[in-house]
Amino acid sequence: MRHYVRLARPFTLLPPLVGIVSGAICAFGSAHNPDPARRVTWAVVLTVAVGSLCASAMNAASNIVNQIADLEIDRKNKPDRPLVTGDVAIAPAWAASAALYLLAIAPTWFVVPYPYVTLAERAAAPLPLHAAFFIYCIGALATFVYSFPAFGRSKRHWFWANFTIAVTRGGLLKVAGWSFVAPVLVGEPWSIGGVFALFLLGATSTKDFSDMEGDRAHGCITLPVRFGVARAARIMAPFFVIPWLLVPVLTRLPGDARLTGNPAFLTALGLVLAAWGAYTARLLLRDPDSLASTENHPAWTHMYLMMIAAQAGFAAGYVI
Repeated sequence: MRHYVRLARPFTLLPPLVGIVSGAICAFGSAHNPDPARRVTWAVVLTVAVGSLCASAMNAASNIVNQIADLEIDRKNKPDRPLVTGDVAIAPAWAASAALYLLAIAPTWFVVPYPYVTLAERAAAPLPLHAAFFIYCIGALATFVYSFPAFGRSKRHWFWANFTIAVTRGGLLKVAGWSFVAPVLVGEPWSIGGVFALFLLGATSTKDFSDMEGDRAHGCITLPVRFGVARAARIMAPFFVIPWLLVPVLTRLPGDARLTGNPAFLTALGLVLAAWGAYTARLLLRDPDSLASTENHPAWTHMYLMMIAAQAGFAAGYVI
């Protein structure tokens, strides 16, 4: 069991869980909450709890599938991983990922917003209200698009690799959380998701620098492999700042794409995150060569913590 826990990489399971909960809280406090009384009922709490656990299960499954696809690369880049050491065989790893995908996707059919409460009502709810189910299916498919040549293996290309991660783990993650509480056929959840997607479009490359040798040898042309360490750092730097500067702008947009949380708090949050991002970008640019010499560079740590802080901050901005 210890080896399977390592295979699932549990330290990566917190961001999707927090992202789902944050998206649901944003929907609850938004102007688009379909429950006019905004009651925190057991149905709402259970819906969000189930959906967030499903998101973590999905992330665990995708971690396993990615390690199966990257077994030869990991022999060079991550020699202590369970598939490389032989602590877990390929066939049981596939079985574990299949079970996790089933646990991640099947329950989300019953994750629909107010006023549907009973399982029978949720199962028969109008198709657009089952957005969470379809988003989770897209997330599962994206794992294979990212990892396997038969599906395109977007990981091989520096832009499409980041794009796949940004859309699923940034944009759609927030929209999925929103869909647990409110309909997604409005602009606001997509505005929130767009901010996180834009951040990850550049920031996700912080994990690629320490893997350059193995990626290059196996045909994965990541951002630092394609452009070199120094230039890749310069390309990434704006993505740590610009997305957060969009937050104050989005609080003042006309129409249903406007952020309807507390505008003063969200504006302050955006400026604080932009300042934090500027500091992280400075770490990237000050000594870019060190990115390739350590597995967990401080910029990667800041990126990870910034993502968690932004999720919590957005949730706070919709309940204050």
